Amino acid sequence: MTHPDREISKNVTVQQNVGLKPYNTLGIDAVANSFIEVTDQDTLGKLYKEGFFSDQKFPIILGGGSNVLLKGDPKSPVLKISIPGIRVTDESDHFVRIEAGAGVNWHELVTWAVERNFGGIENLALIPGTTGAAPIQNIGAYGVELSDTFESLRAFLPESGEFNTFYYTDCEFGYRDSIFKRELKGKAIITGIVLKLRKSPHRINDSYYALKNHFNEAGVSRPVIRDVYDAVVSIRRSKLPDPSVLGNAGSFFKNPVVDKSFFETLEKRYPEMPSFPAGDGLIKIPAGWLIEQAGWKGKRIGNVGTYRNQALVIVNHGDATGEEIFGHAIRIQKSVQQKFDIELVPEVNILE
Repeated sequence: MTHPDREISKNVTVQQNVGLKPYNTLGIDAVANSFIEVTDQDTLGKLYKEGFFSDQKFPIILGGGSNVLLKGDPKSPVLKISIPGIRVTDESDHFVRIEAGAGVNWHELVTWAVERNFGGIENLALIPGTTGAAPIQNIGAYGVELSDTFESLRAFLPESGEFNTFYYTDCEFGYRDSIFKRELKGKAIITGIVLKLRKSPHRINDSYYALKNHFNEAGVSRPVIRDVYDAVVSIRRSKLPDPSVLGNAGSFFKNPVVDKSFFETLEKRYPEMPSFPAGDGLIKIPAGWLIEQAGWKGKRIGNVGTYRNQALVIVNHGDATGEEIFGHAIRIQKSVQQKFDIELVPEVNILE
């Protein structure tokens, strides 16, 4: 039975039976029973007054849909956060604060900053998704994390109907982690973030091995932020498939972090194993290398596979269901666990 769309207040319409394939980069053809696109934070207040959050399950929040796996049709309503806008809120000779709406495409924000010679997030170029999702995951790449430039965010709290500002310490950032993936999971909807970027002098972070190799081959000895941006874009495009061509959610698993003694035992068996110091006597091992060694790179089973250029990426070769993608991920986890005694943890948010 098809239900008509329902307008619950001016400019706020609940759409019924909306296909979500265009809203997730894995290309899963799930259907939302209820779907609302939020283009300003006032909409959330209107929804609260209408009792939207009190009489329904907490909604699934979608930004760019680049870090989610929909296992099936969502049981909860879906809110697509599309709040726009980038602006400078404060600046001095050396620093600038910028505010961005949660619906701003993250790569577009990085490009915007680099074009204005604002440094600090150039290493995070071409990470898919929206700005509002960035602090939830504490996105990171090539030696830099969002938390390095983060100042605060604004979030709506559906339980109280209030907005709250969360500062750096409130967010409890960790490796691909924050309080919004733990205690506040399902209790906060991010509407915008504030970053503190550097005008001059810039602090170039080119310590990551892929960047070093890129600059050595290009003969660039003193890169500027535009060089870093261009290098990251080039490297990522060479390794990662375009979601519009081949459905994927980027890195499916986190890089595991192990204690040094375990790593040294493992290194005796696999002396060629790459690694990076993670502080406090911990070592980070690239998950892609583990998956490749377990025989999964480029392997395809039905509609699902592991990308031929980067084993960390699970791809949708056709009309794969969420359950098929999930099953492929579980097989990879078990294989790596058996070979290395390391448990891979999904970086992608798996939504029931």
